[in-house]
This record gives sequence, C-alpha cells and structure tokens, in this order.
Amino acid sequence: QVQLVESGGGLVQAGGSLRLSCAASGRAFVGYAMGWFRQAPGKEREFVAAISWNMWSGGATYYADSVKGRFTISRDNAKNTVHLQMNSRKPEDTAVYYCAADPRPGATITKGRTDDWGQGTQVTVSS
Repeated sequence: QVQLVESGGGLVQAGGSLRLSCAASGRAFVGYAMGWFRQAPGKEREFVAAISWNMWSGGATYYADSVKGRFTISRDNAKNTVHLQMNSRKPEDTAVYYCAADPRPGATITKGRTDDWGQGTQVTVSS
C-alpha cells in the first residue's frame, strides 16, 4: 500500500503561482510513475500532469493541454516527493488536487486507473 500526502494548497490570485508537494511512503515511489489530477465542483476528476520513474529523479513528463506551459511536474527520488509548480494561475484552475501513484510504466498513469491516491488539497484561484 502506498501512502500519499499532499501539501501546498491554498488561495492565490489569478496570475499568481503555487507549488504543490506530494510525499510518498510505504512500498512505493521507487519504480512508480507519479501524477496529479484535479476535480472541480460538479465535474469529474481530470488528469493534470504526470512523471514517469527514472532513478535520477528525471523521467518523461505528461501534461493536460489546459496546463501545458504553465505547470511543471518534477520528482525528488531522494525525498520520495513529487512537486507541481503552477504558474499563471487561472480561476478555472480552482479544484481539489490529488496526487496519484502507479507502478505501471510510461503514460498509463494519465488514465487515472490506479488504486493509490492522496486525500487531496484545495486550490482556489481568485479573479
């Protein structure tokens, strides 16, 4: 079982920046792809960004079209942590953001069909 704990959510004005973090514990992180999803009120959870496993903390990255060029995902394998740097925030970015982990390779995690999720952190962007 993987334990995922998100942090860094809060209120930010449109155009501002915010950085989310997800700390992983348990049997995972090594070999796991990590991702971020979000769910706005009244909407289904959607994919935001993901990064595949790489032993040097790199890995292939994947982004939803709505956040490309504004959000950056990164991972620190030494600290079992994945980050989501969010710049140029828009009101439509308001949502609960969830961290996810998936042991399958490549872009599989972008489908969101994993059992390992964090509790979520609220991000609100004011206009």
